[in-house]
Amino acid sequence: MSNVIRIDEARIKDHLGEMVRGTVEEALNAMLDAEADRLCGAGRYERNEGRQDTPAGSHERLLHTKAGEVKLKMPKLCRQTFETAIIERYQRRECSVEEALMEMYLAGVSVRRVEDITEALWGTRVSPGTVSNLNTKIYAKIEEWRNRPIEGEHPFLYLDGIVMKRTWAGEVRNVSLLVACAVNAEGFREILGICEGAKEDKSGWSNFLRHLADRGLSGVKLIISDACRGFVESIADYLPDAQWQRCMVHFYRNVFSHVPSTKVREVTHMLKAIHAQENRKAAQEKAEAVIAHLRAQRLTRAAGLIEESIRETLTYYGFPDSHWRKIRTNHPLERIMKEIRRRTRVVGAIPDGQSCLSLAAARLRHIAAGKWSARKYMSMAPLYQEQNQTQEAVA
Repeated sequence: MSNVIRIDEARIKDHLGEMVRGTVEEALNAMLDAEADRLCGAGRYERNEGRQDTPAGSHERLLHTKAGEVKLKMPKLCRQTFETAIIERYQRRECSVEEALMEMYLAGVSVRRVEDITEALWGTRVSPGTVSNLNTKIYAKIEEWRNRPIEGEHPFLYLDGIVMKRTWAGEVRNVSLLVACAVNAEGFREILGICEGAKEDKSGWSNFLRHLADRGLSGVKLIISDACRGFVESIADYLPDAQWQRCMVHFYRNVFSHVPSTKVREVTHMLKAIHAQENRKAAQEKAEAVIAHLRAQRLTRAAGLIEESIRETLTYYGFPDSHWRKIRTNHPLERIMKEIRRRTRVVGAIPDGQSCLSLAAARLRHIAAGKWSARKYMSMAPLYQEQNQTQEAVA
């Protein structure tokens, strides 16, 4: 046993890390010296008639790389300012390091956790201010994405809002973020936009719909959303040709608020039976039977709500039956809203409105670039075939 060789993995890793850092440092300094010689038109100590400048020493500068912190000897020249393509002036971090910091923050890692991760990976901590300054670089791109033109037709439009906490004049107040996604003419989902509204009312929705219309939103045949105050009036102003489908699941929840907990299961089966009918006429007849049954059980408020609003949840019957399951609820936006909530939960109260909007928009942009929008959501052939048949019949 005395001849067993023990390997200290920690010391080996430290040694390898030092070797890598040393190699990176030597390579970068050699490249800087070569670039200085090129600007001078001659090598160091070389006598040449074509020399344009003379070296005047160097100054040290720290750079954080994926291999750790390295010391660079930045050359100085007598007649001109040394500019290098290897590293930008005043840059303190490698671009890949900056991208990693921004990606971590936008993906949902808290600032404190970002500090711990950078210290573990690269041996240096970053301040919260540094993370904020880096994010301002990407926020400009996010704002450009948020205001990009909307191209093509989008027959099915899904709208929803989420309430966030925002610090305003020293107080924490609620602010709504309004989100829109749609299914385009090819059957793929797209995230169309996000805007901030003081609350989910007619003014907020009108501004959001105007924002979408100004960017080129067209071809909307059906809007799926919850029943928000002033929302239907806003649709008539900006998308007059579109029909409105009230989200079936949200409607169920509204009914359950007027039903005792012991009766929720029974009422759920009744409501599902309405939306399981083969056509709108049968669904309406089933709804009337359900209303009568609820009144007999003295659930008058639930019966009154169904009688008043059930028609708003049956609009999907006017579209191809292959689309019914995907256009009668706001499900495509539910996953997106959960992702926004998950990302912003680590922040708590966001310090200003622009940060709140940009942070949520950054997460949406990340989702839009992934598999969510790359998979075909539905076939649009039945919709356009039915539309062509209707037009031929009218002609």
